Parts: sequence; C-alpha cells; structure tokens
Amino acid sequence: MKKIKEMFTTAHSRNGAYSVGMTAVVIAIIIVLNMIVSQFPDNLRSIDVSDSKIYEITKTSREILKNLEKKVKLTVLSEETQADKRIRTFINKYADLSDEVEVEWVDPVLHPSVLSENDASADTVIVSCEETGKDTKIAFSDMIQYDMSSYYTTGQVTESGFDAEGQLTSAVNYVTNDTTKKLYRTSGHGEDAFGTNFTDLTDKSNLTITELNLVMTQTIPEDCDLLLMNGPVKDISEEEKTAISNYLQGGGNVMLFLGDTDEELPNLESLMKEYGLETAEGYIADPSRCLQNNYYYVFPLLNASGDLAEGLSTEMILAANTHGMTKTDPARDTIEVTSILTTSNDAHAVTETSQEQGAYVIGAVAEETLSDTDEEEKEDAESEGKQSRFTVFGSNSIIDSQLTGMFSTLDNMTLVMNAITANFDDIQNVSIEAKSLGISYNTMQHADIFSLLVIFGIPLVILGFGMSVWMKRRKA
Repeated sequence: MKKIKEMFTTAHSRNGAYSVGMTAVVIAIIIVLNMIVSQFPDNLRSIDVSDSKIYEITKTSREILKNLEKKVKLTVLSEETQADKRIRTFINKYADLSDEVEVEWVDPVLHPSVLSENDASADTVIVSCEETGKDTKIAFSDMIQYDMSSYYTTGQVTESGFDAEGQLTSAVNYVTNDTTKKLYRTSGHGEDAFGTNFTDLTDKSNLTITELNLVMTQTIPEDCDLLLMNGPVKDISEEEKTAISNYLQGGGNVMLFLGDTDEELPNLESLMKEYGLETAEGYIADPSRCLQNNYYYVFPLLNASGDLAEGLSTEMILAANTHGMTKTDPARDTIEVTSILTTSNDAHAVTETSQEQGAYVIGAVAEETLSDTDEEEKEDAESEGKQSRFTVFGSNSIIDSQLTGMFSTLDNMTLVMNAITANFDDIQNVSIEAKSLGISYNTMQHADIFSLLVIFGIPLVILGFGMSVWMKRRKA
C-alpha cells in the first residue's frame, strides 16, 4: 500500500491525473453540447457539404416563408425513416424556416386509407392551406429528376437534378395565393415551342400558357395577361400587327424573342419601331465578350435593376446567333425604352456582305404610360397609372435548354422569368431551378458528437495538454 501511495504522489502521476481529469472534462463538455445542439432546429444544426449545395435554400424561398401569413401543412405520405434521406432532410430543413409550416409524416402501410382519401400514391407530399382551401401534390419523383437518355448508353437511369426547393416553394405559393395569370403563345409564323425548362418555371410561378393562332383568329383574347412570340421566322400580317398594337395600347403586355431567320419581317419590325427599337441586319459578333473565341456566342452587358435584377447571382447571360437592335425615337412621347442587355463597343452586326461596328441592344423593355380617353375610366381609380409593356430579346437561344445547360452559373432563365413577372404587380417569380445531381458527394453533415469534437474538443485537449506541460515546467 505504501508503494501504491508513493506512485500517486510523484510529479509524473500528478501530471497524468491532471491530464486524465482534463480529458474527462472535455468529454463531459462535448456530451452536454451535443445534447443541447440536438434540440436545435434542423436548419441550424445541419451543415451542407454537398458539392452543388442541394440543401441550400434560396433568398426567394426564405422571403416567401418569412412572409407567410397563412398556415401551410406538408403531409408526407411515406414512412419517415425509409424515405430518401435527401428529401427527408430537405423537408425538415425547409419547414424549420417558418412557424406557419407544419410537417406530418403518415406511413401509408400502417394507414392505407390515407392514399384513397387524398387520391395520391405513396412517396407523395400533399401541400395544403386550410384558409384558402387549396392543395396540390408533389411526388418524390418530381423532387429527384432523372436522365432517361443515359439508359440507352449505360443501361441505367441516372439522377440528374434535385428540385425539392423549386417544387415546395411553388406549391406553397400556389396554395396561399389566389392569383393566376394566363399567357398566350403565338403560332403560325414558324415559332419554336417552349422547352420544358421554360414551361416548368412558368408552372412554378402559377402561369399557364395557351397556344394562340393569330392567323386564324386575328384577335387577342380578353383574358390574355401576356402575349409571347417565340422566334417567329415568318412575318406577321398587317392585320396581326394592328391587333397586337391595339392590344398594347389597351394596356397589354407582349414579350418577343427574335428568331433565327434571314427573311425580312417588315410588319414585325414596324411594330418594334413603333416602340423605339430598330433591328440591325445580320447577326451580332462581339470579340470582347464572347465564349472561347466564338464571336457569335455573346455574353452581353447586363443593365437590370429592381424586379429584373432579383435573384441574379452571377449576372452572366449568354446568347447565341442573336440579332442586334438600336434604340430610336418611339411613335409616342409616352413610351420609354430601357436597354437591359447590350454588347460592347467592339461588337459587329455581320451579314454576308458587310460588318457594321457599334454597341447593340440584345434585350430591351419599352413601357408606355396610358392616358384614359373615356370619362368613366378616368374616374376609375384602378385605371390610374395603367401601363403597357413590350419586351424584346434579340434571340430565343437565351431560353434554349442546350445553351443554358452549358454552364450551371448562367442567369438566363432567372432574367427571363423576372422579365415575365415584372409585367404583373401581384405575381412573384418563384421559378427556382433544380440543382444538379451530377456530382459525387451529396450529404448533409449534422452537428453531432463527431463535429462537436472537431469544433470544441480538439482545441480543449490541446489547451489541457499545454497547461499540463506548463505546470510541469513551472515546478521543475
């Protein structure tokens, strides 16, 4: 016993006991901190370390959730522990951003009647708002997108995109908002159909698109909130031009994407000139702002503010084989033209026989403040400050999925959707694009014992070891 007591009275034993004591204190601190952090909401204790930040929530969604005034319920028809971890993590993280959002997981195996009651299948999220009485459904397969083309090359279908945020925010906006807008797209002039990348985004903003053949009807429906013309390669008729002009002068909104054509379009160009825009012959080449020495793939200068600039993270817009425009005097003093995309001064409008150097407009907005001629309309407060809006882009390549898919950083679709929703005071752009899953690492690290050990434990152990050495040297 005496020898044992002497073992614990030496300097080495006292230092060792001190180190053991410090280690025990560090472990106790880590355990307590882990217990505290485990009670935090998922959005505070989760660290997104995925390559493409698939769990990050955009400013658009955060603002919508922050401003929610109606209760929204997310009923997830799936057994929670068996659901895709990425979807489960994102739903919980998303709901933690608003006290108005409630999440309920219902196991359809234990409660099979829930499927028939909601006319839904398993692995579905039902987003509902009791106050408005509206609901909508999101399948898990809509949140995780797949590349079907890979089946023909590899024999397997690969995951391509994670669209949980876009689907949820669109659904929340839909069930809490009674406002919808109707868009018409013209046909009959060789117009291109809109790609799924465009229609998916308009759907998310509660915008419906219907085809309109002006060749047959020559009238624009009264419920048309925005008329879209996507790359016409044939000219409009004089009657169509008159119909569109009257629609604009009556407070309508038109968006035109010029097409890839060398044909003359005198009636369409006359309509543009009425609103202060004149097309330049040929296609634009810009050696100062081009893609990898391809002069006809132009990165125009962006001049966007207010609603048009919302959500533009990189301010990189790419347009291929685009026509150029110059601003001219509009037909009426009430029309104001604003350039939103322009080339550099080194750009050229190139034809087979000529090259005209100068700065050209690639995208512009012509707004007209309308005056009431009818006495009854003048007395109507709602008619005060009424405006029409004519938006023109030099090429519809700006919304081509092949072009926008070249770089994930391009803001093409965000700018176009902003330009669409800017026509309306009561519609917000909630068109959030899916995040790529073509990466190697899609995980969410939670703040647990391991992470707390890294954050707090190692520095404390180093501190304890340093104090032990310092005390030993001091006694020596």
